[in-house]
Amino acid sequence: ISGVKTATPYKVDKIATGLGRPWAVVPMPDGRLLITEKSGYMEIRNSNGALVKKITGFPAVDDDGQGGMLDVVPDPAFTKNKIIYWSYSENYGGGNLTAVAKGTLNEAAGKVYNPVVIFRATPALNSGLHFGSRLLFGRDGYLYVTDGERSILEGRAQAQLLSSGLGKIFRITKDGKPAP
Repeated sequence: ISGVKTATPYKVDKIATGLGRPWAVVPMPDGRLLITEKSGYMEIRNSNGALVKKITGFPAVDDDGQGGMLDVVPDPAFTKNKIIYWSYSENYGGGNLTAVAKGTLNEAAGKVYNPVVIFRATPALNSGLHFGSRLLFGRDGYLYVTDGERSILEGRAQAQLLSSGLGKIFRITKDGKPAP
C-alpha cells in the first residue's frame, strides 16, 4: 500500500482477483474461504484463491447502496450438518431491512437448500445505508447478530430504543428466537 507509513511490519498477499463486489470472507472448517458477493450469491475459494464453486439458491437481496449479501458463518456443527447462516438486506414491508437466514449448503450442486429467514431487524426503512451486520457463534452456542442504525435520522433515533431492532447486537438461537 503506497504512501502508508507504520512502525508495525505487515505483509499483504493477494490470493484472488476478479471477485466482483465481495463483502465477507470467512474461513470454512477445512480452511477454504466462503465469500459473500453483494449481488446475492457466495463463492467457495481454495487457499490459493482459485474458485472452487459458485453457490446460488439464496432469497432475493436488495443490493442498492450499502445493501446486498452481507455476512456468513458456518454452523458450529457444519462438518456434520452443512448448515450456514447469512445476513442480507431484504425488501420488506414497503422498505428494506437486515435479515438473517439459514440453509443447507450442497457444495456439489452449487446451491443452498431450504433457505429460511430466522430473524429480521425491524422496522423496515427506505434507506440504502448502514445495514451493518456481522455474524458470530459465541462459545455459548448462540448466534450473535449486529445490525446497523440505517443512517437516516429516523434510524439513528431508533438505535436508542429497546423496542427497535436498529443499531443493536442480538443474541439468538439457531432458529432465530431470543436466547434465554
